[in-house]
Amino acid sequence: MLNKLLATVREYGMLRSGDTVVCAVSGGADSMALLFAMYLLQGKLGVRVCAAHFNHRLRGVESDRDEAFVRSFCDRYDIPLYVGGGDITAGKKGLEAAARDARYAFFDTLPGKIATAHTANDNAETVLMHLVRGTGLKGLGAIAPIRDRLIRPMLLVTREQVLEFLEEYHLDFMEDSSNETDAFLRNRLRHHVMPLLLRENPRLAENLSAMALGLREDEQALSQMENNANSLSVQRLRELPGARRSRVIGEFLKGCGVREPERNHIELTEALVFSENPSASAAFPGGVTVCRSYDRLVQAGPQRTVGPLFLPCPGVMELPALGFRVVCCPAEDLKNTEATFTVEPSGPILLRCRQTGDAMRLSGGTKTLKKLFIDRKIPARERSAIPVLVDETGVLGVYGIGVNRDRVAQKLPAVQIRFEPCDP
Repeated sequence: MLNKLLATVREYGMLRSGDTVVCAVSGGADSMALLFAMYLLQGKLGVRVCAAHFNHRLRGVESDRDEAFVRSFCDRYDIPLYVGGGDITAGKKGLEAAARDARYAFFDTLPGKIATAHTANDNAETVLMHLVRGTGLKGLGAIAPIRDRLIRPMLLVTREQVLEFLEEYHLDFMEDSSNETDAFLRNRLRHHVMPLLLRENPRLAENLSAMALGLREDEQALSQMENNANSLSVQRLRELPGARRSRVIGEFLKGCGVREPERNHIELTEALVFSENPSASAAFPGGVTVCRSYDRLVQAGPQRTVGPLFLPCPGVMELPALGFRVVCCPAEDLKNTEATFTVEPSGPILLRCRQTGDAMRLSGGTKTLKKLFIDRKIPARERSAIPVLVDETGVLGVYGIGVNRDRVAQKLPAVQIRFEPCDP
């Protein structure tokens, strides 16, 4: 086991001489093997070995027993130990994910490299989990050997080799009773599927893990080929071969905040690409929304809306969230542009977003604002943020489009309304 671990560390350049490596230790067999192996190798690697234990407090006395065991072991071998803990409550992603998030948040506070005890069996089980849920090449790559400060030196070490190592060095470990339940998919695969597959090939875990590591390298190489290949033009995406399109979409979704895009996420995005609706949108995990903006595929920001707000006249209304102010004053000339309107209002002036039935006349005749926005290819999500000026009679003008020709002042005195940029 030591030789395999050492070879993995060197092959992936996980550690350099002088590094501090903090081993994540639960007290279970895998993590105890990792900690003691790194303790034995620290001289050869030229690193300083520490340990970290996070008490999730999910198993009562058993959780406290594990913490006490890890403390005792580290005291015996004079290994510096960091201990954290917290009361975990299930979030939207479930209790297991909430516990993982809390544990890794604790690891983020620690110095140096963080080594976790994921084995070849864990990697093989992860491959199967992704296959069950549906995946692509990235999912088949399973657990990354390195991610930021995280390193996984035992990805080619099997669970059987871990137990042999612990027996050779007469090392105890703690059993986690939650590992015996079938409440989680990983446990069900571990208890019922992996034993059947291992009967067909006793080296299955090691082979699947090696395959995953190789496929992860292929994925990284192919992704680099696509980094500058696409501007997320819908037409360009439609023209790409399916495999390349899936890869480009996956990278795009990661950039939007979808941490691990799955096959169903890719398919949902492809549905947007091939939709006949130029303003179609879809929701993804993490509150991410992606939408079509005609020929563009974009991440949608928070939807903004205008008003309704009564415009002081004369006066100034500051709207920093929209990036401008509105000035209303007596007109000195009959100027009209996309941002300046000289009109003769009837009653109070209201600033609001478009409503059903709003219409105005331009040089090409009278059209509803809905038709105007469609003609100008304004994305549906952006239309509620376009200011519309109205009075008791109807639409006076629309910012960015112009004045309603039926409401243009023909002479002075008149009212002039100006949209001026301001700092957000």
